[in-house]
Amino acid sequence: MLLTLPAALTMQVAHPAVGAGVDEHSVFRTDPWGRGERSLVSLQMWVYGGEEAAEEGRRLRRLHRTVQGTDAHGRQYHALSPAYYAWVHATGYPVFRHAQRYLGRPFTEAQERQLYAEWLQVGRILGIHDRDMPQTIEEFWPYYRKVLDNELEETATVRELLAPERPMPVPDRGPRPLLALLRLTWPWVYPRFARLRRFATVGLMPPDARRAIGLEWTEEQERALRRFGRVVRAVVPLLPERVRYLPLARRARRAARG
Repeated sequence: MLLTLPAALTMQVAHPAVGAGVDEHSVFRTDPWGRGERSLVSLQMWVYGGEEAAEEGRRLRRLHRTVQGTDAHGRQYHALSPAYYAWVHATGYPVFRHAQRYLGRPFTEAQERQLYAEWLQVGRILGIHDRDMPQTIEEFWPYYRKVLDNELEETATVRELLAPERPMPVPDRGPRPLLALLRLTWPWVYPRFARLRRFATVGLMPPDARRAIGLEWTEEQERALRRFGRVVRAVVPLLPERVRYLPLARRARRAARG
């Protein structure tokens, strides 16, 4: 799931209003690791937070009340406009569905419907009204394609997120020995990390979204992604739970078993 998040984020900021909001109000340039950590904790709360999940949704809405401005086309936007807030949420479903074909066993039709029903519940936790979200898969795909055809583009924020040469500070959180090693090797590690990030971002994005944004993807890259997916499918199931799940998810699973 972690591997899919950059693809969903890129689809979100390919919408001019969302891209402008991130460009003007986010700290992803000055505090990328802190921003990423806070986003991961928030996302896990939506699924595993129990009674705290709804409060996290309310906190996010309070946080976005002041996020407004003018996009690259001169149009006014507000982060909590239903169309924009719902699109940010909507991107998760097609990305997870597409990436599962590479990183796991493809969903059956029943599993796709279950995933969509669960994703609608996440939307409700985020404070999105049912009237602003397609309520069935049959309603979702026409909505999705309309956004692709009429809204998405290669915004400046998309180009910046995907640029391999975009500067990134050394990670500032994690085990001390690892941080010390990264400080020494970051000039060598980062270019390779940046190329892998772009590869996974573009590859795990649904092809129709990729085309709508104008991102190139070759047959050679597709073969490499399939090889990468085979490695993930072989290795991840062998890992212990403490490696496969982040701490909040691990605690929730342990509590559910109890």
